[in-house]
Amino acid sequence: MKNFALIGAAGYIAPRHMKAIKETGNSLVAALDKNDSVGIIDSYFPEADFFTEYERFDRHIDLLKRKGTQIDYVSIATPNYLHDSHIRFALRNNAHAICEKPLVLNPHNIDALQVVQDETGKQVYNILQLRLHQSIIDLKAFVAEEVAKNPNKVFDVDLTYLTSRGHWYFTSWKGDDNKSGGIATNIGVHFYDMLGGFSVI
Repeated sequence: MKNFALIGAAGYIAPRHMKAIKETGNSLVAALDKNDSVGIIDSYFPEADFFTEYERFDRHIDLLKRKGTQIDYVSIATPNYLHDSHIRFALRNNAHAICEKPLVLNPHNIDALQVVQDETGKQVYNILQLRLHQSIIDLKAFVAEEVAKNPNKVFDVDLTYLTSRGHWYFTSWKGDDNKSGGIATNIGVHFYDMLGGFSVI
């Protein structure tokens, strides 16, 4: 059994992290979010300690470590612009980081994360869940089959992505390019990931 901490416990995606931690037989020992609408925790880990202030959460993680309870993984489900800082928090606390996409908003920050990862010996794992979507898996299999028949085949792809968003979207951090990174980073990262997967066929 591994010990988890969760940063971003009140967000849309947080319940999926809690569910995955529970279903894999692990334990959520501490959670953080500036918002306190986190009653969903009771469905999974009612005994988890919860904090609304980063400083108190940080101190708690340190106290746990000093008492012999090591956090093995920190799940990060916070707004995009905070990912870099929260990943570094995990690594510096001798924990692996599991982070929602994108890891960083500025490409040069990924190099800095690599340095901290190398220093600590801990790993950063990025969640790019659409690579597991059946339609993407089927498309990749189709492309592989076509390339096997004709290695010089060229594909002409026209990609259109439609998703519905209510008015809330544009007043949330997701509608702020400085916090989300904009459409290319917030949504487009899945398509870059898909293209990267096809390039190794």
